Amino acid sequence: MPGPAGAGAHDADGYPPVIRGLVKATAAATLERTGVAAWVGARPARAWMPLVIGYHRVVDDFQAHARGYMPSMLISATTLEKQLDWIGRRYEYADPDLMDRWLRGERPAGRPVAVITFDDGYRDVYEQAFPLLKRKGIPAVVFVVTDLVGTQGMQIHDELYLLLAAALPSWRTPEQRLQAVLREAQAAPRFWSEADIGDGGPLQLTRALLGVLTQEELRRVIQILRHQAGSSAPGGEGLMSMDWAMLDEMQRAGIRIGSHTCSHALLTNEAADKVAAEARDSRREVEHRLDTAPLHFAYPDGRFDASVVAAVADAGYRFGYTTCRHQDSAHPALTIPRRLLWENACLDAFGRFSPAVMSCQVNGVFDFAASCRVDHVA
Repeated sequence: MPGPAGAGAHDADGYPPVIRGLVKATAAATLERTGVAAWVGARPARAWMPLVIGYHRVVDDFQAHARGYMPSMLISATTLEKQLDWIGRRYEYADPDLMDRWLRGERPAGRPVAVITFDDGYRDVYEQAFPLLKRKGIPAVVFVVTDLVGTQGMQIHDELYLLLAAALPSWRTPEQRLQAVLREAQAAPRFWSEADIGDGGPLQLTRALLGVLTQEELRRVIQILRHQAGSSAPGGEGLMSMDWAMLDEMQRAGIRIGSHTCSHALLTNEAADKVAAEARDSRREVEHRLDTAPLHFAYPDGRFDASVVAAVADAGYRFGYTTCRHQDSAHPALTIPRRLLWENACLDAFGRFSPAVMSCQVNGVFDFAASCRVDHVA
């Protein structure tokens, strides 16, 4: 999800973000007050599903960390607590390992169920979110990229984004320069339409590359960008992953540790043998390090198709998590929808937490505006 526009920016319709935010917050308040938001969430197609919320990084100061990084990957500990408290007043935080019960529609204490998840295994989740979860007694699942646990390495999407952000100021024609990098990397030549690259910013270009290239192609692109910059990606010091001791501490406190593959490969872009290895080997590594075989798997970028789901099933996982509403009818427990939230997802136009916007987000009122561009059948 894209980050917020700058203070003086205008959206495609010509309205500043503050005006659009005010309209959204006003509409959300009306929908919440009239009961429409709750009605949408109570429709039979979704009412029996547990609410599963996904986050990425949790930081102390959103504004400071959002400078030079992807805002939509961030939430402050303060805003996270507000969101968790809102959910906790309306839902029962439930043991993720009992997800099969919640998928059958069981409700502990007669309340709807919520499960909290964190992707990628960033160290700031241990530093900022873990104390909050312990204090409030909230169970959660943390999905880790096993090759990066305990290392200085960056997530591949983070390094690609930071390198592009550093390179773009000197690129007069981003499409042509990107094509030149792709040719040098021996990546399959692509045509980048205006829709693919948006305004040519680092987030749009990162998403475009992640959407079509294999991980090996991406690594070659990163290597070329490093060489052109004369250094590794700037600004990556705060992007380290947790180590196994941290994960062990979290597990002993009741947090479930799940797999997010070995290397954060987007599995729908990869060959079948790599997909199988990413799912299988990451599960084995978590079991070896933490003495517990993980039950939970999150698809990188939420991307899956029938063959990817089959590989995850073969690896022994019981539950798999996506980022869209589509479910595989043959493996519904391996394609559990989640709602990804971040700092600004539930704020009003003046930057304040809005219970009405939160209600609309949780109940799927804004789903009509979202679309999934992944072919889940292939």
